[in-house]
Amino acid sequence: MTATTSAPPSPTTSIDPSRGVRRRRTPRDAMRVLAAQVSAEVRANFRVPEFLVGAISVPILLYVMFGSSQSGETLPGGTAVAAMMAASFAAYGIVSLAIFTFGVDVAQERDKGWLRTRRVTPLPTWVYFAAKIFMAVVFSTLILAGITTVAITVVGVDLPLVTWLRLWPVLLSGAVVFSTFGFAIAWLARPRAAAAIGNLIFLPLSFASGFFMPLSQLPSFMADAAPWLPTYHYGLLVWAQLAPPADVSAWVGTDVAGPLWPQVVWMVGSFIVFGLLALAGYRRDRERTLG
Repeated sequence: MTATTSAPPSPTTSIDPSRGVRRRRTPRDAMRVLAAQVSAEVRANFRVPEFLVGAISVPILLYVMFGSSQSGETLPGGTAVAAMMAASFAAYGIVSLAIFTFGVDVAQERDKGWLRTRRVTPLPTWVYFAAKIFMAVVFSTLILAGITTVAITVVGVDLPLVTWLRLWPVLLSGAVVFSTFGFAIAWLARPRAAAAIGNLIFLPLSFASGFFMPLSQLPSFMADAAPWLPTYHYGLLVWAQLAPPADVSAWVGTDVAGPLWPQVVWMVGSFIVFGLLALAGYRRDRERTLG
């Protein structure tokens, strides 16, 4: 008598306990798995106070310190400086979250061997990455909620509701767009060097993109590099939701008048390019692991 063995269920199939046979997963099954993974990611990060302080509280505290001092000041076109600073620090916080959540955290999971363990489970790879992105959107929403609350109640920013509703989706899009940037760091850098590389990249990006001060106040080489940075174009999209082109130009410190479609192209292109780099790094790591 010959013993037979069955292969483990693939990520696209599951065992029906009532019949003991395999059945192909439905989109509804995939969404349940994704929801469970997102919930696990969010709960895991809520259990780490250092993450909450570093990722969520820092941009809010920075805005409290610097935004409150600008209360009542306006740009030439009448846009409140405190409102522009709120958008800038929110963008800073979201890009930081993307780089360090996707870059440093995933690199640490690589170093601990968690990703090698995950490969032998039925969890689809796309669910793992999608859950990370959804988790970043959740925490980005908390950053936006905190900064918006401070802007309205403490700093006295008075914007129409429609402006806030227009601003939030643009800001939240940064969590998705720059997720591939973080993934590229996670898969191309050595796990123990990811945090240093993330800091080395992120701070110059924030300054050169005009998040903290006008480009006219920066060294010329940083101002010249700004148009080639995806975070700069992200900032232009964000500020355009609050101010007319003349005020955006005054805020940035250089003439940025013109249509917004080049900024959209830069954002989409950055997502794709960094995504391809992350995919190449992921495949290289998988080949090394599996031989």
